[in-house]
Parts: sequence; structure tokens; C-alpha cells
Amino acid sequence: MSDPAPEPVRDRFRLPRWGQRGTTGASIPAQLTFENIVQTYGAIDVLDGISLTIEAGELVCLLGHSGCGKTTLLRIAAGVETPTSGRVLIDRQQASGPGRFIEPEARGIGLMFQDYALFPHMSVQQNVMFGLTGLSAAEAGIAARRALSRVGLERYADEFPHTLSGGEQQRVALARSIAPRPGVLLMDEPFSNLDRRMRDAVRDETVAILRETGATTIVVTHDPEEAMRIADRIVLMRAGRIIQQGPSEELYSAPANLFAARFFCDFNEIPGEVKNGRVSCPVGVFPAPGLPDGPAVVCIRPQGLRLKPAGFCLPGRVVSRRFLGEVDLVHIDVQGVDRPLQGRIRDSAGVREGQDVGIEINAKDVLVFAASDP
Repeated sequence: MSDPAPEPVRDRFRLPRWGQRGTTGASIPAQLTFENIVQTYGAIDVLDGISLTIEAGELVCLLGHSGCGKTTLLRIAAGVETPTSGRVLIDRQQASGPGRFIEPEARGIGLMFQDYALFPHMSVQQNVMFGLTGLSAAEAGIAARRALSRVGLERYADEFPHTLSGGEQQRVALARSIAPRPGVLLMDEPFSNLDRRMRDAVRDETVAILRETGATTIVVTHDPEEAMRIADRIVLMRAGRIIQQGPSEELYSAPANLFAARFFCDFNEIPGEVKNGRVSCPVGVFPAPGLPDGPAVVCIRPQGLRLKPAGFCLPGRVVSRRFLGEVDLVHIDVQGVDRPLQGRIRDSAGVREGQDVGIEINAKDVLVFAASDP
């Protein structure tokens, strides 16, 4: 009798295979509301009066720098933490607040941690079954296998987490989160531990699964591009407060202030002066509707620069040019500007360092803020 064929070796560098789309069990989504949430630790204010409603079935990203309160808000929603004041409501029923607190396991909320929080002494299937306490062992096993099949890991059901790659562990954590079909799913930086190529693939398939379940979802992230790729609505936070919220196009094109603008783009920032609705600066004059007369900051997106032959438009001199694939990163000295302008240029073939050029600036890529804007 011949020996059995050897097990295929897993290629850790190959993009993961997922299960068939459309096979994820649907949830009954719930509305999640925060009413004037305040959270303090001693003298430190972590959340300062957050009021926010996530509609049933909506996918919202909490976006902001580390320490702005994103994860704390997530933990309060899950019931892992109790707010200092304010209320959390699920489908308009109080879950946290004065006189009433619903335990985390009774809220119908799934929570996926940044480090995945898999139990090392349990098999992959046992990890996924962990939250299925309302089912019999047989029913829980079937539900766990179904969730693992959807994330493409059913064949590893009997293995242990330490034998899996980071991307595979992330998918186990996702399977564990969706298996109970929660009405609300909370995800804390779920893709931050993956390399970029793997992160893009895992993120896109994860979003497909979230859409299939229909669960109300909050994803915490510090990556603006990630938020724009996946969210129905972005909530930008700073120092425990909401700075701006809305669809990605709105936050990118019409940021509420200079902080919001900087979060979505690495601008060229140039001092200017506003007078009668227009701003003057060393690179030109641009519309500044609604701004009071006085000092301003002119913000120019790098992709808003176009190179022309010397003698046309704004004169400049190329300091450096670096090939980045789809675009070239070009730095250009301009008289009266302290730092070289940074441009992401598509048509810079033949441009060399030290060359004199003309610079055309697309007005739609220019934003203007009062110099006193935070």
C-alpha cells in the first residue's frame, strides 16, 4: 500500500482564500446611541460629552490619533467600562447609565480586539464556539464551522492559534465575532497588525462579510485611507471630542478646520493674508469665501501641482525627484516660500534636479483656513 500524499505546505506569503460570498448568516442590526458620554480617570478627561447615534446596519469608523478616546468609547458601548456620566442605548433601551446597567454578555454586541484575544489552550473551533453559550454543543459546533468556512479556515478547525499566521488569527477572531450573529459589532484596529498587502486583502473581504451580516458596525482606526475605504460615515475625534462626522467625501473635500484637513492630506502649508474674500500668498491669490480679513494658512494638496516649462505660471526650481510608481514625488523651491513645495506629479518624465520649471496650481486642491484655526 502506497504512502498517503503529503499535506500541502501552507504558503504564508500567498493572499488568503476565503469562503463563498453570500453565505454569512444575517444578523438583526440594532441602533446604538451615545448620549453625552463623559469618561474621566482621576484628573484626566478621556471623553468629553460624546453624543453619537449609529443607525441600524450602518458601518461607522471612529478615526483619530492614539489617545483621543476611540477605544474607550468602544469599550463603554460593549459594557467593558462604565461611563462617568451619560447613557448608552441599544435600540433606544438604556444599556449603561443612571439606574440601569446591562452586562456585556446580554447586550447582543460582538467585540473584536486589536490583539485578537484568542485563547491559546483552545483549538480554533473551540475559540469560535466560545461565545455561543445559548446553543447546544452540537449546534455551536455547526455554527462555528459555518463561520470558519466563510473566512476560509474550516480546514484548520482543530489546530491551535499559535500555529496560525497573523492574518489567519485575525480571521479566526472575525469568525468568533460573527458566529453569534450580534446586532452590533465593535472592532478595535482589526487590521493594524497585518502587513500592507495582507491588510488590503483581509480588510476588503472582512467588509464584504460585515455587509452580509448586516450588523451595525463600529471600526476604530487611526488610518484615514482605511476609514475612507470602508465606512458609510467617518467620525473624526480629537482629545475626547468629535471634530467632524460625515461621509468620506465631505471630510476630505470640506474639512471643518485645519486639524481635520491635515488628517486626510499632507498639505503644502503657506502663510497668507485674507482680504475681501481672497487670500494672497507667495504662490498666488485664491478664493477664501467666508473667512475674515487677517492672517491665514493656505493649504495646497501635492496632487494639485502641475509642472510647466520654465517661463510659464509660477517660477520654481526642482530640488529632488523620486519615482514612486504611479507618480513621482517632486520637491520644488519657490521664492518666498520657506520649504520646498511637494508635488505628486504624473507627467514629470524628463524633469531633473536643478531644472527651472513653471508651476500651475489647481484651485480645487487649495483650502484656506484662518491662522487661528486649531
